[in-house]
Amino acid sequence: MATIVPPPSKRQRTDASNRAREQQEIEVIPSDAGTLRIQFFDETTGLAIGDGPVLVPVADATPKNLELLLNALQGHDKSEHIPYRFTLPIPRKKGAEDLTTAFPSNVWKTLISPGLISTEEVQNISAAPQAVFRVQAVSRCASTIPGHGEAILATQFSPRSSSRMVSGSGDNTARIWDCDTGTPVHTLKGHTSWVLAVAWSPDESRIATGSMDNTVRMWDPKTGKQLGNPMKGHTKWVTSLAWEPYHSQKPGEPRIASASKDATVRIYSTNQQAIELVLSGHKGSVSCVRWGGTGLIYTGSHDKTIKVWNAKDGTLAHTLSSHAHWVNHLALSTDFVMRTAYYDHTGKVPETEEGKVAKAKERFLKAATLQGEVVEKLVSASDDFTMYLWEPSKSTKPVQRMLGHQKQVNHVTFSPDGLLIASSGFDNHTKIWNSRDGKFINTLRGHVAPVYQCAFSPDSRLLVTASKDTTLKVWDMRTHKLAEDLPGHRDEVYAVDWSPDGQKVGSGGKDKAVRVWRH
Repeated sequence: MATIVPPPSKRQRTDASNRAREQQEIEVIPSDAGTLRIQFFDETTGLAIGDGPVLVPVADATPKNLELLLNALQGHDKSEHIPYRFTLPIPRKKGAEDLTTAFPSNVWKTLISPGLISTEEVQNISAAPQAVFRVQAVSRCASTIPGHGEAILATQFSPRSSSRMVSGSGDNTARIWDCDTGTPVHTLKGHTSWVLAVAWSPDESRIATGSMDNTVRMWDPKTGKQLGNPMKGHTKWVTSLAWEPYHSQKPGEPRIASASKDATVRIYSTNQQAIELVLSGHKGSVSCVRWGGTGLIYTGSHDKTIKVWNAKDGTLAHTLSSHAHWVNHLALSTDFVMRTAYYDHTGKVPETEEGKVAKAKERFLKAATLQGEVVEKLVSASDDFTMYLWEPSKSTKPVQRMLGHQKQVNHVTFSPDGLLIASSGFDNHTKIWNSRDGKFINTLRGHVAPVYQCAFSPDSRLLVTASKDTTLKVWDMRTHKLAEDLPGHRDEVYAVDWSPDGQKVGSGGKDKAVRVWRH
């Protein structure tokens, strides 16, 4: 008797219909679709590329072909081929601002056929060079490491590699983890209250921790021992820490800035554990401090202002006041290169001290130079649902008011290449913005509860977000679609970091376990 094949299951029927739908959706571009007139612009400088618009058949107008064309226009041979990300503005009704969108793979179906752009007009397409190395999306939890007795409030990878990470917790300790083997290395004991902030020095030689016990402590990451005495002076808890950038330190004398709920920021000499400067002028808790590479320190406060200080003598340079509520977080366009100093994706470290400083300075200048001048951009996120983009060295007026979040904006960060800004808020969304002009690009929807933190991969192609909904999500910055959903935490995820070498993501939260994710 012939074997009767069982009827397809519901899942098989769904898969088959999905496949059929996908096959139907490969739409043929009409042969008379015409040609696109494209003018390329450099997204970093805003300057036109080439001698004028180029004609590209609509059927051939794909991101890959545009990349080949742009490399040919610039005279690059195969060995010099640069990958690009393309964006173009889409005109909207009168009075509304143009939208910026990623160049689609099927421009006929997405933009021309619906009448959003016309083949009659020149399309101004911005091209942004992408990192030469590529980071793969993390897709699995490599290790779950218990150890902390309370929620994990902060995590940070070493600037050099993904094998070491530090976490700060509500159990009054910080811990150093070996992320290759998924084991604890050292427990940093000494604080008498929650550890709210952790910061690895740019040369990887020390770790600083800030606590609700009002002190900052220094630790040796190799031994886990405390270096010197606790740095006292604050009268309320320490909320944020920022190391002096490597290229502007006095050799062998790194300084650190700590922000506090007592409305001050203190600059400590980490060798002597002594206060060098006190920056006082805020009228409310200082929520965030950033130490810039041009000799300025930026502080955001619950008094609604951002203050810009001279790092040399602690004098106030500017006050930036546009927000209508607490300033929660700040980010600089140069954060990534200052965090990693002379470490980069090649893994080559200069042998001499002079070489290290020179490399750190060169990386900083490359990241900060726009149209021939050094410009450090600042973005501020607030409880007033808005963000502002600033160029504090040029003006006390914001470059752009960034609107769109429906609730408080919790966290903000620049992509390592300085071209994008990501903001995460209590409205469950993360939004992506163009860092040159602060224009909105897209919303990443997927979380079902507030998003607490986000972190870019070092090649700027991916973003990871951590949420109250217990998940992490990885997003593709070319398509702005979800690349990986990472469930695994058993409670809210408060902190996330992507290692500077791109290999791993570390996260921690209310479930007290550190999780390390890899591809």
